[in-house]
Amino acid sequence: MAPSSPASAVADAPPSSRRWWTLAVVALAQLMVVLDATVVNIALPSAQADLGFSDADRQWVVTAYSLTFGSLLLLGGRLSDLLGRKRTFLVGLVGFALASTLGGAAPTFGVLIAARALQGVFGALLAPTALAVLTTTFTIPRERARAFGVFGALAGAGGAIGLLLGGVLTENLDWRWNLYINDVIAVVAFVGALALVPALERTGRRPRLDVPGTVLVSAGLFGLVFGFSNAERDGWGSPTSWGFLAAAALLLGAFAASQRRVGHPLLPTVILADRNRATAYASVMIAAIGMFGVFLFVTYYVQTTLGYSPIGTGLAFLPMIGMLVVAAQLGTNVLVPRFGPKVMVPVGMTLAMSGMLLLTRLGVDSSYAPDILVPLMVMGAGMGTIMPASMQTATLGVDREYAGVAGALVNTSQQVGGSIGTALLNTLAATAVTDYLTTHAPVTAGTAAEAAVHGYATAYWWGAGFFAAGAVLAAVAFRRHTRPAAEPETRATPAGGTQEAPAVAV
Repeated sequence: MAPSSPASAVADAPPSSRRWWTLAVVALAQLMVVLDATVVNIALPSAQADLGFSDADRQWVVTAYSLTFGSLLLLGGRLSDLLGRKRTFLVGLVGFALASTLGGAAPTFGVLIAARALQGVFGALLAPTALAVLTTTFTIPRERARAFGVFGALAGAGGAIGLLLGGVLTENLDWRWNLYINDVIAVVAFVGALALVPALERTGRRPRLDVPGTVLVSAGLFGLVFGFSNAERDGWGSPTSWGFLAAAALLLGAFAASQRRVGHPLLPTVILADRNRATAYASVMIAAIGMFGVFLFVTYYVQTTLGYSPIGTGLAFLPMIGMLVVAAQLGTNVLVPRFGPKVMVPVGMTLAMSGMLLLTRLGVDSSYAPDILVPLMVMGAGMGTIMPASMQTATLGVDREYAGVAGALVNTSQQVGGSIGTALLNTLAATAVTDYLTTHAPVTAGTAAEAAVHGYATAYWWGAGFFAAGAVLAAVAFRRHTRPAAEPETRATPAGGTQEAPAVAV
């Protein structure tokens, strides 16, 4: 066994016999963070009626969460590296649960928005830490593949699970239970983490937090997410949208330049220096952009055009979730170790593109089977192939000292991709609807329904285009897979080299 890297932040420990229970705890926390981005969507009409806020203000229930979550992810990942995985994980769980309780009990719209913003803050602490715990617990390649199969499946299916859970809770209990449910999940995860996640002692000098870099990247990511969110509401002609996007570009550029000069960078350049990791992050972002075409517009379609109930809408996504889980397990346990991401990610992108193209054929009188069922299952197979392979590659070979920030980059890629997808596809769909109604006057109920379906189809076409671009990028940029699955993994060191990684749980 090779000696531990001198840059390692914690002492080595033998593999834990309880590591599979650790996976269950981490996966539960990740599911809570992911589904919370969509679980409140179906509850919005009920919350609006109860608290009396306007249609214009409604989008802030979603945006408040995504703004703080997206802008603080890198800081959360670095804090988990500096303060310790277990401590940060537990703080994130407690904070997320308290924020959820505040939101569930909110007497006014302002309190609800504040609670959603706090959920985003603690979600940004929790999500990268969960992935870092997974990355450093499973270092044996075959076990790592199996663990990331589960984790990647949850990352891809969490949005659909949120829609189903939101429908059930809203119809059978109350909209507030879409927030209270997090307390139930957090309590189980907290008890599990307290007993199962190892608390390892740090060795060597504790690195300092890069405060200027933190300010630059947090402000830059805030501007990026806000710019796209504002474009969704006010359109792409809004000066506010372009002002925030331009500021984000400048701030993120300054952040990238600063990371080459500081002694303790928030985002060590060695993480992105590896071509496979950089391509994996890009693949996660592209998949998130395209995926919103399914969750967002299929939800609109089955509820407004076909008249499904909230529970019926959630149930419609179940076959997709099942296919995603099957594809994730088959891919990570059998196909990814054999073929690598250079083959599997382009295959997944192509499947997802095919599912999008099938969705463009939907009409105002389409049926669930096979018109909706088949595309959703194809999409599930595609996402189940993309996400686990990309997420595993994105954190493979990273020194344990930087596991938290590497995990944060995965979540940042997914969050930014989701923000871009929501704003861009919504704007394109709305423009298509306007153009359709202009050329099909006079407007009747039938014409309006046809226009809405036309707008959805436009979004699906663009989503298919993103997946096609992702397939080309992955096929070209990923390195050829040559290493057997049983070979010890290597990890990047701060000096830019690689070193054999011992099979230890950290």
